[in-house]
Amino acid sequence: MAERFELYACGVELANAFGELTDAAEQRRRFVAEMDEKQRVYGEHYPIDDDFLAALEHMPAAAGSALGFDRLVLLAAGARRIDEVLWVPVAEV
Repeated sequence: MAERFELYACGVELANAFGELTDAAEQRRRFVAEMDEKQRVYGEHYPIDDDFLAALEHMPAAAGSALGFDRLVLLAAGARRIDEVLWVPVAEV
């Protein structure tokens, strides 16, 4: 389960917001499960970041939001496509 929401305006997604997982024991359990699956599928296993988990034990409840400024400009300018408001050219592959 995840705490999250998305902000839409006129059918355009402007932002993603979420609660951070700050439970070190739960994060460790997830890391172990991920590494076990990686070992099973790819035959690789990486060490768990114990420094991160130690720091997580002291982290207060937190949340984050990512606002797509280019999408906000798209709406404000009345543009139909995001490439009409990009500030720098994007290389075509």
